[in-house]
Amino acid sequence: MQTLSDSAGADQAPADEAETGRTFAGVGVSPGRIIGSVLLMPKAVREPAVGELLAAGTSAGDASAALRTAAKAVQANLTARSASAVGAGREVLEATALMANDPMLVKAAVKLITNGASAERAIWDAAASVAEMLHNLGGYMAERATDVLDVRGRIVAELRGVPAPGIPFSETPFILVGEDLAPADTATLDPAKVMALVTASGGPQSHTAIIARALGLPAVVAAVGVDGLTDGTLVFVDGAAGTIVVDPGADEVALAKSWETTTAALAVFDGTGRLKDGHLVPLLSNVGGAKDAVKAAAAGAQGVGLLRTEFCFLERDTEPTIAEQVEAYRGVFDAFPGKKVVVRTLDAGADKPLPFLTDASEPNPALGVRGYRTDFTSPGVLERQLQAIAQAVEGTKAQVWVMAPMISTAEEAEHFASLCATAGLTTPGVMVEVPSAALTSASILEHVDFVSLGTNDLTQYAMAADRQLGQLAGLNTPWQPAVLQLIRLTVAGSVDEGHDKPVGVCGEAAADPALAVVLVGLGVATLSMTARALSAVAAVLASVTLVEAEQLAKLALSAHSAADARRLVREKLPILISLGL
Repeated sequence: MQTLSDSAGADQAPADEAETGRTFAGVGVSPGRIIGSVLLMPKAVREPAVGELLAAGTSAGDASAALRTAAKAVQANLTARSASAVGAGREVLEATALMANDPMLVKAAVKLITNGASAERAIWDAAASVAEMLHNLGGYMAERATDVLDVRGRIVAELRGVPAPGIPFSETPFILVGEDLAPADTATLDPAKVMALVTASGGPQSHTAIIARALGLPAVVAAVGVDGLTDGTLVFVDGAAGTIVVDPGADEVALAKSWETTTAALAVFDGTGRLKDGHLVPLLSNVGGAKDAVKAAAAGAQGVGLLRTEFCFLERDTEPTIAEQVEAYRGVFDAFPGKKVVVRTLDAGADKPLPFLTDASEPNPALGVRGYRTDFTSPGVLERQLQAIAQAVEGTKAQVWVMAPMISTAEEAEHFASLCATAGLTTPGVMVEVPSAALTSASILEHVDFVSLGTNDLTQYAMAADRQLGQLAGLNTPWQPAVLQLIRLTVAGSVDEGHDKPVGVCGEAAADPALAVVLVGLGVATLSMTARALSAVAAVLASVTLVEAEQLAKLALSAHSAADARRLVREKLPILISLGL
C-alpha cells in the first residue's frame, strides 16, 4: 500500500500526486480508522437555462413574491433544523438561515426579475454575483460564499418543488464523500449513520473539519479526485494520516479493528489533565450553549475554556435583552459548579454578521469591525452583555472569567478591563488572535488577568492564508514555526515579565494531541477543545514529562517548515501510532 509522506495531515499533496493507484491522499483533520461503503453527496441543483425568462402569463410581481416566499421557506427550514443542532452546528445553521433571506441577495434577484428573468435564473445569477464578491474579499467573507451558493440551490429547489440538496439517506451506515459539504449539511450530520467524512476540497479549518472533530468522525479533506468514486465502493479511511484506500486489504482491516479497541480505551477521561510527572494541565471544553456544556461536563471537562456567546445573538434582527442573555448564560454556569467558565464576549462581524451591529458593506470584514471592535461603532452592546454576564453569575457557583475577542493593543485591553470592573466582573482577559497582541502580550497582561490563544485566527492572520481554502492547507496550520513563535512570545510576555498570569489555548490546535504536548512545552497553562478530544489529548499528555514536552517544543520551534515540525514531534511520540492518532 502506498503511504503518505511524514507531512500528511499537515500539508496537502500536490494535485498530480493526490491519487496514487488505489490510494487517495489528503489532509487528515479528525482521527479514526474505519472501513465502510461510500455514498456520494448529490450533485448540485441543476442550473436554470442561461437567459431563462419569465413564463408566459407570469408577472414580475408574482415571480418576485414566489421568490420571497421560497427564500422565507428555506430560512424557516434551516432555522427549524438549527433547533435540534448544538454547538458549532447550530451556529452554522443559524448563520446560513440568515443568508437565505438576506436583503442584499433577495433585492438583487428581484431586480433581475423586474428586468424579465425567471425567478430561478434571477436568484441563480444574483447569488453568483454575491458569492463572487464575498470570495474576492477573502478571509472569513470568502467562507460566506459557500453559504450563498448553498442557499441558492435550496431556493431553486423550493421554487421547483423538489427536495433540497443534502445528506443522502441510507438505512445502513456509510462514508460520506463529496466535493465539499455545505455548512447546513455538516451541521446536521447524524453520526449514527455517517461513519466518516471525505471531501475533495476544503481546508483544515473548514466547516467539514470543525464539525467532524466536534462529532468525533474520522475525516479527510483536500483529497483531490475522491469525489470520482461511485456509490457502494468499499474504502478504508485514516483520518489521522489523511489516506483513503479503495478495496482495503488485510492490513487496513487490522488497522480498523485496532481502532475499535483504541476507541474503547479513549472513551473515558478521568477529569484531571496531567503529564507523566504529575504536572497538571487542566483540560477544558469549548461550548456554544447549555446543551454543549452539559455534554462537556459529562465527558469530564474541567471547565469551559471558551463559551461562544454568539448563540444568543444570531438569527435576530434586534439585540437580545439582558434578561434573555442572563437565562442563556446561567444554563452554562450551572453545568460547572465550582469550576472555571471562560466567557468570550460577542464575536460579531466577518463570518457572523448581525443586522443590528455590523456593516455588510465593509470592503474586508475579516480585517474590519468585528469582535471587541464593534464597541467602536455600536457602543452599549458590549456593556449590556457584560451586565448580563454579571447578573447570570449571581446565584451560581461557577468561577466566571470574561474575555474579549479581536484585541490588538494594550489600550484596548485596558478599556475592556475597565468595562468588566464597572459591571462587577473581577477576572477580565483577552483573546490573542491578532499577531500584534502576541507581540505585545507583556503590555496587555499589565491590564488583564489572563489571555487565551485563538489559534484558528492567529494562524490565518499570521500566515495571510484563508483557513477555508484547501490549496492553502499547508500554510494554514498552527504547526507553522511562525505561529509557534507567536505562541512562545505570548507566554514569554507573562513569564519573562513577571506577570505570572495564565496563558491558555482555546483554538483547534488544542485538540491535536501531538500539538497539545508542544503547547504545554511552550508554557501554555490550560487547553480547551471539543469535548470529544479530551480523552485522546489526556492520554498523550500523560505519556510525557514536562521536560520532555519542553524538548519537543524546542524541536518544533527549530523546524524549517510546518511539515518538519509535525513530523519531528510525532516521531518522538510513539503513543500516537499505537492509538491511531
